[in-house]
Amino acid sequence: MKKINLLFVLLFSFWIGQAQKSTDKILNSLDQQTAFYGNIAFQIWNYAEMGYQEEKSVELLSKTLENEDFQVKMGVAGMPTAFVAEYGSGSPIIAIMGEFDALPGLSQKAFPEKISDGKEAGHACGHHLFGTASTAAAISLKNWLKENNQKGTIRLYGTPAEEGGSGKVYLTRAGIFNDVDVVLHWHPNSANVANPGTALANKSAKFRFYGVSAHAAAAPEKGRSSLDGVESMNYMVNMMREHIPSDARIHYVITNGGKAPNVVPDFAEVYYYARHPQRDEVIKIFDRIVKAAEGAALGTGTRVEYEMIGGTHELLPNLTLQEVVYKNLQKVGGYTYTEEEKIFAEKIAQSLGTALEVKYVEGISPFNPNAKPGGSTDVGDVSYNVPTVGFGTATWVPGTAAHSWQAVAAGGTSIGVKGMMVAAKTLTITGIELFQNPELIKKAKAEFEERRGKDFQYAPLLGDREPALNYREN
Repeated sequence: MKKINLLFVLLFSFWIGQAQKSTDKILNSLDQQTAFYGNIAFQIWNYAEMGYQEEKSVELLSKTLENEDFQVKMGVAGMPTAFVAEYGSGSPIIAIMGEFDALPGLSQKAFPEKISDGKEAGHACGHHLFGTASTAAAISLKNWLKENNQKGTIRLYGTPAEEGGSGKVYLTRAGIFNDVDVVLHWHPNSANVANPGTALANKSAKFRFYGVSAHAAAAPEKGRSSLDGVESMNYMVNMMREHIPSDARIHYVITNGGKAPNVVPDFAEVYYYARHPQRDEVIKIFDRIVKAAEGAALGTGTRVEYEMIGGTHELLPNLTLQEVVYKNLQKVGGYTYTEEEKIFAEKIAQSLGTALEVKYVEGISPFNPNAKPGGSTDVGDVSYNVPTVGFGTATWVPGTAAHSWQAVAAGGTSIGVKGMMVAAKTLTITGIELFQNPELIKKAKAEFEERRGKDFQYAPLLGDREPALNYREN
């Protein structure tokens, strides 16, 4: 019996050693391809394509995956820039999500001072890094499956228009995640962090007011100002802020307020977001915003219509998966700045009014199971349909806020690439662990069902509308 036990221990130790060698080989390969993937990220950074306009970015990523023997299906769920790339067969099916859209009005050179490069948009949320790291990890996992003759399927979901366009909601609504066992994602950040933070549920819409044009001086009585409708709506919503939950958020921008002061505008438009940690509260707040719009139209003698643009669930955490990702992020570790990178980072920190602190660039932020939500993401809808887990890596200088020129600047440098490769490695070793450990997936699914509730019925907050493919066109 002792000989049998010893033999088992020896065989198990040998298997563990071989598996570790295989994983190390894959990670070393990623290190060797840093320049290759960095070049892809910088190309997408330069394209700076906004939601549902990411044609060049998608072509680059999809061709990269096709060249690595992935089967790529384009234009899924009614979105021309959405795609699914797949390699392997059978279970488990591990999915990785990749984003690639930029934000309007945030053009910036890769320079530590605010200098526009003259483009219409900029990658102020680092999605050029997001999509590239996810692609790198998918290819690495493909290589691992192939080299180890491992059964299973790896998928890369190319998810457009995260910034307000709710691309993943349409993918979820179409059932494209239905057969997936686990979804992995990551996001650029100013620190290396893997907390089970939630995100705010969100509903957004464009409110369009229609009035009557007239000469603003010669015949004002004949006019009905659509801009009056917008301003009246905004005034009522701003008064409403006192009477909504304190953790709610409402934002708006006037996207069209008329063309000339001496012409009573017959058209005006305002774009609204409503957010809250719970989607039920978001629905209530949004309904009140609609009532304010209707009242504004009635009071100004105008007419109002609104178009739903986006709607996302809050994130559903999964501690089983989160603990695994945190452990793997610790294994990968952070990175150190070169002297040139440090000079750049110090200038960025100076622009933020802070001193440079690299503790969570070189290391990993402590695990915090009670992290608070910040923004919104369409990953939320995915998380209510399949066990989902994410993390962030230090692609920006510490202290940098997303959606800022500082984020665009760092994302166009080697700092962004270094953080991106930390993400690619973490995704890779997490995927390997999931492929090797079916019990881990089983445990994650059990937690998922418990948190979601047995009576849960998925209903997208944006209803049955088709993708808002022109929402960035004004």
